[in-house]
Amino acid sequence: MGKYTELSKMIVENVDSLTHCVTRLRFKLKDEGIAKTSILKAMDGVVTVVQSGGQYQVVIGNHVADVFEEVITILGINNSEEYGKNSKKEIKNLKDIFNLLIDALSKIFQPIIGVLVAAGMLKGVAALFVELGLSKETGFYMLLQGSGDGLFQLLPMFLAWTSAKYFGMSQTIGMTIAAALIYPNFGTIAALKKATFFGLPIVIPGSGYVSTVMPIIFSIWVASYVERFMKKVIPKVVKTFLVPFFTIFISYVLTILIIGPIISAASTLLGTFLINMFDLNSTLAGALISGLWMVMVMFGLHWGIIPIYYNNITTLGYDNMIAATIPHSFALAGVLLAVVLKTKEKKVKEIAIPAAISGIFGVTEPGIYGIAIPMKKTFFIACLVSAITGGIGGFFKITAYMAGGLGIFKFPTFISPDGVGSSFWVAIIISFLALVLGFVITMFVKIPLLYGEGSKDSIGNKSEIGKNSEKIEVLLSPLKGIVKKLSDVEDPAFSTEALGQGIAIVPTEGRLVSPADGKIITFFPTNHAIAILTEKGTEILMHVGLDTVQLEGKHFYPKVKEGDIVKKGDVLLEFSVPEILKEGYSVTTPVIITNVDDYLDIIGTDKENIDFGEEAITLVNY
Repeated sequence: MGKYTELSKMIVENVDSLTHCVTRLRFKLKDEGIAKTSILKAMDGVVTVVQSGGQYQVVIGNHVADVFEEVITILGINNSEEYGKNSKKEIKNLKDIFNLLIDALSKIFQPIIGVLVAAGMLKGVAALFVELGLSKETGFYMLLQGSGDGLFQLLPMFLAWTSAKYFGMSQTIGMTIAAALIYPNFGTIAALKKATFFGLPIVIPGSGYVSTVMPIIFSIWVASYVERFMKKVIPKVVKTFLVPFFTIFISYVLTILIIGPIISAASTLLGTFLINMFDLNSTLAGALISGLWMVMVMFGLHWGIIPIYYNNITTLGYDNMIAATIPHSFALAGVLLAVVLKTKEKKVKEIAIPAAISGIFGVTEPGIYGIAIPMKKTFFIACLVSAITGGIGGFFKITAYMAGGLGIFKFPTFISPDGVGSSFWVAIIISFLALVLGFVITMFVKIPLLYGEGSKDSIGNKSEIGKNSEKIEVLLSPLKGIVKKLSDVEDPAFSTEALGQGIAIVPTEGRLVSPADGKIITFFPTNHAIAILTEKGTEILMHVGLDTVQLEGKHFYPKVKEGDIVKKGDVLLEFSVPEILKEGYSVTTPVIITNVDDYLDIIGTDKENIDFGEEAITLVNY
């Protein structure tokens, strides 16, 4: 049982919907009159209860996210719309689309990265034993390979679970859709060339949807909207089974009718294009297929090329096209090894080390989804290096003469029937070159923080930096505006100093800057609240406006992200004061110290007006 389970169980009755902001759970209750407010207020862990704006707000404090996780576990994900907001983010341009896709992939894969890395290692060990002479017919190999490859074969099932959580829908419905997509009898349907659905052709990719990534994520994204619509129109008495019934079938059909034809057509066009390109310019073709290989695998487009590879091996006795992709896993491994040396994050090291080893064995998924894509730059470097070295392979017309393993175990496939030739040596050289180039280029690139854990040695470890030897610490004003006492703020969570002590500022300019050197430890998804942990161990919460979580990010423009290291005066956030006021919300911004027990006294400025960088709060240490 979790630390906050008992607290969570006490507050889930009578709940219609639930969200949370940086300090409080925000319930919409079916009947506020029967809420056990006095009991809640008396419970350990609850600061106070506020009933405002049609919401029943339980003020928890900094650990609100932990309580929220417990609550939605008890309620079931269907009753919470918090995760569903991920599918409603505002998109203004192509960059927003790209960032949204990267953010989605990172968060969808994050819960399974550990097992993904483990499974990749198991597959690598199985391949190693085969190269050492172990027969694939032995029980040991079958168990070893099955324990590793099972996750990759059924990857859509795992991604359905995490995608459903990210997009805010039932995870069991999501997994059911995934099960339908990888249904074994798909092969029979695919064999029926004329299979249709109300006259529309049913097109199934040659290898189905086993091991694919993007099709199931797209399907769950669609399903999240279908489910929400069904919940609105289906009567409560039959919701339990009719919402899943219609959500599963409609989402499944839309996925098959839309994704299948797109992937099949794109794969066919890509395969035809690359075949013609190899005839015209093998160097450019090798660069394209190797550089884009990891991207093609993500979208399932590689399935249109693999049959060409096997057909070439079978009919011609050799293949030049897939052969040029040999360096891609080594390029990724080189990038990951550099990340291991450069990062200060312990969790990143724990993922990157085994992922790099898996990459050398030819298993790239742990490295792609665990490190490269979340860091963005590293994925681009891996693709760029793959393109360069793949182009070199194409220039020398590198040739594979048989189907075989991946990574280092693919080298024997470049040995021709006449013996070791140039292709074998070219394969080894460009793979080694990819490893070195990926490593070297990444060493010259700034590595972003993913989790912030490793950097706790310098910023973030309260047990080390909280022991401030200076008696007085001064925090600078993050805003320009009119100073108010916290007691005058029209929100009891702040005015009673239940969440911490400090001041409030009514900004006259829509810019929030860092009041000290430190790290962003919380940047709420709706962009209205930021928490900083300073180098000296002070926890500062800046909450722009009152109840502005309801704006869902409108009129807020973040300039940093969670995990970033910042210096005093750095711009953290820009916001539109006129637009927020026009929406009917106050822009009064509490600036509070949440770890008040670490200080003898916290003294706010007595100025009536304050400017950026002026002394705002003085902390007196014990």
